[in-house]
Amino acid sequence: MTASIRLGTAGWVFEPWRKSFYPDGLPHKQELAYAAARLGNIEINATFHSHQKPASFAGWVAQTPPGFVFTVKGHQLVTHLKRLKDVEIPLANFFASGVLALGDRLGPFCWQLPGNLSYDAARLETFLALLPKTPAELVALAGRADDRLKTPPYLDATGVASVRHAIEVRHASFATPEFLAQLRAHNVALVAADTAEWPYFDQTADFAYLRLQGAPGADSYGAAERNQRASWLRDLAEGRSPAGAPVIGPPETVPPARDVHAFFVSTDKEHAPHNARAVMATLALRGPGE
Repeated sequence: MTASIRLGTAGWVFEPWRKSFYPDGLPHKQELAYAAARLGNIEINATFHSHQKPASFAGWVAQTPPGFVFTVKGHQLVTHLKRLKDVEIPLANFFASGVLALGDRLGPFCWQLPGNLSYDAARLETFLALLPKTPAELVALAGRADDRLKTPPYLDATGVASVRHAIEVRHASFATPEFLAQLRAHNVALVAADTAEWPYFDQTADFAYLRLQGAPGADSYGAAERNQRASWLRDLAEGRSPAGAPVIGPPETVPPARDVHAFFVSTDKEHAPHNARAVMATLALRGPGE
């Protein structure tokens, strides 16, 4: 069995892309539609900074073709300000803010931890246990939103087929088998960040989540690095451990075929759409609007 592979970018608004990716003269309000037709997924970063309104999510859906998905970055109140502690109501407010309006365009949630947050098994376990794993659980938690949300809770899960979570860590103390075991117990994916500080590709869920930032130790990807990562994505989708990818624990004995969500981000952001499209071409993938 081969699962799906989706390539994309973090966000869709970036001035340099108007010279290298978007056609000259394309109205800014049409950039999402152009990108979504040619990429498999896009990570929404605005949700990290503030709650977005249901109308905003619905508007983004209207600009994307069937088969495209958004992944949603978790709110900074949960990850950076409260640092995963006492976050049940902040999580409820986040899930009630309007994310469900994405409907069948809703992909995984990505929880990016601050670089100075070290591994605390007990705190992490409490957080992982709070994360809803089904649409019904998400609606139930969102129903606990309080008046700090400022808007009526949005609790319509129409079209939402699954609820998945990925966590990105950036502190060396997380490089332990105990951490991997916790994620596997909750079916939460460990983000492969592909950096010199966190180069690991251990898989901990029934899907894979990669935020590709530039070959470790470099600030961009060359053709050889893109081809290697294309091979790794194919391995993940076809049920193989990626050959040569660094891991914390031993490789899985019988890895399952996994849906893959991969994004080119950050360090080499200017070339992110080019990198995504190049890897898509290597894997013979087409955008949902092509």
